[in-house]
Amino acid sequence: MTGELLDSYPAQRHSLLRILQAVQQTEGHLSEEALAAVARHLKISAAEVYGVATFYNQFRFIPYGKHHVVACLGTACHAMGGQLILDAFERELDVKAGGITGDHEWSLDRVGCIGCCTKAPVVVINDVIHARMTPFKVEEVLAVLGFKKSKKEENAGAGASQ
Repeated sequence: MTGELLDSYPAQRHSLLRILQAVQQTEGHLSEEALAAVARHLKISAAEVYGVATFYNQFRFIPYGKHHVVACLGTACHAMGGQLILDAFERELDVKAGGITGDHEWSLDRVGCIGCCTKAPVVVINDVIHARMTPFKVEEVLAVLGFKKSKKEENAGAGASQ
């Protein structure tokens, strides 16, 4: 993170949220180094900066993957099987919601509502809405985007079905 970004904000505590939002917008997440730099800039403790950052669910502490999947679990999506769809993404990607794959290609999040209730259940992948999802469509959507299971995972799946 460059000092230019921090220098564009007053070194006053009331700037903390705006600074954290700008850092996340610039870097894609809030790293430990960035949080420490913000604390130094504002002359407050790193614990205070971390406390504010963890209070708001808009902030992330790990970067997004090259492909970012957001599963909606709002009322309509949940009622239409949103949890089953999230479970299918977790299983296919081998990552829990809020995480990122080891190769940093895929990240997975869940949200309370995307705002497309008439198209429920919905997932958003790389800012593209996928409406009326089913657990069976998960593998298909991932394949179109170039996701391939590792040979180890494929062999484990093949052995389990025999």
